[in-house]
Amino acid sequence: MSKQELAACCPGLGAAPLDEEQAVDLAKVFKALGDPVRLRLMSMIASRGDGGEVCVCELTPAFELSQPTISHHLKLLRQAGLIDCERRGTWVYYWVLPGVLERLAAFLTAPEPAGARA
Repeated sequence: MSKQELAACCPGLGAAPLDEEQAVDLAKVFKALGDPVRLRLMSMIASRGDGGEVCVCELTPAFELSQPTISHHLKLLRQAGLIDCERRGTWVYYWVLPGVLERLAAFLTAPEPAGARA
């Protein structure tokens, strides 16, 4: 899913049923997050806060996986439109794309049932 598709694809889960294209696009995001390694990587990158970056050299030691395997997982997160990166010399730095987590949270947030407010 591209950055623009994620931004525009999905109203909240309770707002309206997804059409087929929206469901396919959103499934790519959830598939990327459905792997424990990728979920941990996403968490490590997102924990840097707004605009925070993390070097791949900081991510790799946290796993008992080879560097190429970590790079593959990061590539899948990028292809899903969740993160982006920039090479600086030998190292690659990753960050969460602006608004991605907020859009996912908004999609997953169910509307408050009528009469639930007290």
